[in-house]
Amino acid sequence: MSTSSACFENLPPTPSSTYGEGTVLHFGGLKSYVTGSTESKLAVLVVSSAVGYENPNLRKLADKVAAAGFFVVVPDFFYGDPMNLDNPQFDREAWHKAHSVEKAYEDAKPVLAALKSQGVSAIGAAGFCWGGNVVVKLAKSDDIKAAVILHPGRLADEDIHEVKVHTAILGAEIDKYAPPEHLKQIGEILSVKSEFDSFVKIFPGVAHGWTISYNAEDESAVKSAEEAQLDMLNWFTKYVK
Repeated sequence: MSTSSACFENLPPTPSSTYGEGTVLHFGGLKSYVTGSTESKLAVLVVSSAVGYENPNLRKLADKVAAAGFFVVVPDFFYGDPMNLDNPQFDREAWHKAHSVEKAYEDAKPVLAALKSQGVSAIGAAGFCWGGNVVVKLAKSDDIKAAVILHPGRLADEDIHEVKVHTAILGAEIDKYAPPEHLKQIGEILSVKSEFDSFVKIFPGVAHGWTISYNAEDESAVKSAEEAQLDMLNWFTKYVK
């Protein structure tokens, strides 16, 4: 799948391994940012965009979800090798081969198992851009209770047909990777399934990546990001229990 450069725009200062209220440790075999009470029976797995798990805006959001009572895990699915568009020699094709959605899906399984061994009884998963495509694959299993997919990469209809958990998709009005027209079609596919709830929302005036790649000085951008983040949190509060 392609990864949008929009995910890399309006990022906070250089990603930091020490940013956030949580801790970085190995969890389920992956170096991860974890935040929230380890005593919680409810958890959320966060799958980052190609920017990686050190994105300060992503960690800030993870802390917000943790404050609502969830134990949150943000793994480094790129093994210290997030996409680096600042490098003129960067080879996108080689990067995608090394960090495929399928590999991340397999790597997520031990993380989910570690959550369950910790006593967690219900898990939600949120994915951003590249991570949204990973979460679609998780939503085809019984390992999670609910999924939120935010400005994903190109989604395959065949994957959507196999989704079996409560799923919300939050998209941008300006997005060539997940055009509003296609997301609406995906919403129609999901809506015919009566065994779970689904929700598709298109945010006006924003572009791909807006929920975690925004200018903190831009009041309108912050408002749109926070609205989407609240939608995500409300979805998990409703279905991960």
